[in-house]
Amino acid sequence: MSASIGPPTTASWEARGQYRELCGHRVFTIDAPSLGPELHEPLLILHGFPTSSFDYAGILDPLRSGRRVILFDGLGYGLSDKPDMHYTLALQADVAMALVAELGLSRLALLTHDVGDTVGGELLARRAEGTWTVAVTRRVITNGSIYIEQAHLTNGQQLLLSLPDEKLPADAPVTAVTITRSLRETYSPLASLPPDGAADDHLAATVEQIMRDGGHLLLTRLIRYIDERRQNESRFTGAIESDPSPLHIVWGMDDPIAVPSMVDTLLAARPDATVVRLDGVGHYPMVEAPALFLASALAGLHD
Repeated sequence: MSASIGPPTTASWEARGQYRELCGHRVFTIDAPSLGPELHEPLLILHGFPTSSFDYAGILDPLRSGRRVILFDGLGYGLSDKPDMHYTLALQADVAMALVAELGLSRLALLTHDVGDTVGGELLARRAEGTWTVAVTRRVITNGSIYIEQAHLTNGQQLLLSLPDEKLPADAPVTAVTITRSLRETYSPLASLPPDGAADDHLAATVEQIMRDGGHLLLTRLIRYIDERRQNESRFTGAIESDPSPLHIVWGMDDPIAVPSMVDTLLAARPDATVVRLDGVGHYPMVEAPALFLASALAGLHD
């Protein structure tokens, strides 16, 4: 897999990965080898809702310095299969476990964001139960509503949750324009981003991947993870708090959804954690401020 040239696109990103049959579905994966000698444990990245592994396209190669990096699009997301079905956090964790097993990994670091934080929490809960025996050496957690009662859900999220857990009709008013607007509203007002339609606009490809194979019509199904968080927060967030691996927090402080108070709550439960608070950065720090996010994340991934 060669490094991409110029701004990443859906086509260049897809060319970097491969499709694997995991849990009975076709899942898009990237297994990016270390650039230079492999000095650190492999890194597994778990992306957020409603986006995909493409969030990390701009920083994948720097992350690979001395480390193998594994990414995948969760079922229903990005370039992976998008079956019309009931989605669960357990299913997404199953996919992650299947990928790790297929790659033969016995130890790894975790970098998680948004719903990926909670999928990671489920993996850590299984680790505590002894049903997942992979050693997690260290963790970086970034903006996600791990304390759901503190979350300020957007109007769009609340609307999706108010609808039945079923695929939207083809004429539903969920379009590239509305998705783009909703994502931009989660960024910091201070974020310096290309305008819509610019050649280097990362968001255009992001939205293209959300809508691929009718994925935008499944957002009412994918968002049920919020209900699961409410029902099982003690399992997911409890594991995030209690897993013995070192925990590093990187948080965009202008996040309108996963608000900064969550950092304080997590630190109260895990006082040995380290933290980098990113001022002027919103819900997608790896997209809004990639260089700053990269440096901040690496601080938790290196000894």
